[in-house]
Amino acid sequence: MKVGEQCLYLAQLKGLSKKEAKERLKFWFDRLEIGDWWNKKIQELSKGMAQKIQFVVTVLHEPKLLIFDEPFSGFDPINANLIKDEILRLRDNGATVIFSTHRMESVEELCDHITLINKSNKILDGKLIDIKRNFKSNIFEVGVSTNDTSALEALLKDKFTISDASFQSIHDDLKLNIKMQDGGLPNDLLSFLTNHGQVNHFSEVIPSASDIFIQTVQNNN
Repeated sequence: MKVGEQCLYLAQLKGLSKKEAKERLKFWFDRLEIGDWWNKKIQELSKGMAQKIQFVVTVLHEPKLLIFDEPFSGFDPINANLIKDEILRLRDNGATVIFSTHRMESVEELCDHITLINKSNKILDGKLIDIKRNFKSNIFEVGVSTNDTSALEALLKDKFTISDASFQSIHDDLKLNIKMQDGGLPNDLLSFLTNHGQVNHFSEVIPSASDIFIQTVQNNN
């Protein structure tokens, strides 16, 4: 069976008329740049092509709830971004999107609310932004240019917990991760640093979804 015939058949099973199904399929085939696949045989599709067709059939009837399992599997980065943008657009148009993934970068890009599951047990759930706030450690990544790096590093050791940082910089900086005490304000640290050198980099270290997943799993084993 050809791709177009199979898509039409599946669309009609979902309650669309043949005319409406053709119109919507044309829209999605054009949108995903797969118009020339209509007359290809299903057996000729690569994994990535088949994933695109499955995506089209899934969203064709504009469901209010969409469930995806590893939706970016088999895609190169360009096509993964294409599908990601479409999922976000569907969400913005009112659809509720649920998907399972092991790719934490996808969680960062797509999710408002997450549930982490380890060995079939839920170990964490909530709004991603709230979870990140709960896991932050009050650490700031800083890069400072100064005439005496040893002296500044010694001063910082007296006031804060510090460790080496590895971010890239075009400056010949003293690069450090600085942990402030609870209740300490970023402006206080920044003011201290500006009094002792030129601050070229200052950024709070926000835990990634991957960091949170690893830490939570380790704490629950």
